[in-house]
Amino acid sequence: MSEPRGNALRETLEAGEVALGVLENTYSPTAVELLATIGVDFVWIDLEHGGPSPWDGERLEALLRAADGTDTELLVRVADTDPALVRKALDAGVRNVFLPRVGSAEELERAVRAGRFEYDGEPGRRGLASPRARRWGLTDDYVGSEDESVVVGVTVETAAALEDLDDILAVPELGFVFIGPLDLSVSLGHPGELDHDEVADAVETIRSAAVDADVPVGGLGFGMDDVNEKAANGYQLLNIGTTTGALQSSVTGWLEEYDG
Repeated sequence: MSEPRGNALRETLEAGEVALGVLENTYSPTAVELLATIGVDFVWIDLEHGGPSPWDGERLEALLRAADGTDTELLVRVADTDPALVRKALDAGVRNVFLPRVGSAEELERAVRAGRFEYDGEPGRRGLASPRARRWGLTDDYVGSEDESVVVGVTVETAAALEDLDDILAVPELGFVFIGPLDLSVSLGHPGELDHDEVADAVETIRSAAVDADVPVGGLGFGMDDVNEKAANGYQLLNIGTTTGALQSSVTGWLEEYDG
């Protein structure tokens, strides 16, 4: 029998430490492998805005295998709050899932419950089978180890979620809250205006409420000065850039240094 796999990202969050990651927006196993070799804490795979179908387990498994044997975890944002998508990702071997565009605590709780065999003293809604997450039936204590290692988080990025924030933060087994300022600016009627007072106030409301509720906070880093400031201000999960952004920056710099 094989040993259950832990979750380095969950351990980092539970220890109150900061995890840094990169959005891998080329959906390439080679890029995931490179980022894992470099040693980022997580690689963000976003199935909401691009990439393969969220139902394409084979593509997802290839991305997961690229980080196997390392301390780098995949952080997968599924395309919807459908509990079936949560179960699909977890069965493929994902340990860290987060949800887009949640509108209420009730909607969030259904999705979080779908990721657990036991939930808040009651039966969960995770399916008991022998998928890749169970190493096709070879993992010892599959039920217990999964519930101890899986993380399901939520993106707070709508006005509706903002209004239901206290109840969202009180959802049992919520792994983290990721602040989505871009979609939040759209929902609040100020698309792209991240410096607008209403948007900035909403971001701070989410951050401070999550810190007070002892729920880990995640967000986007807009340059390393911003990353360092956010880490000092209670953020524990920070995306520091994208694969394409890093490539663009490097190649542009090389071209600008050419003397010809």
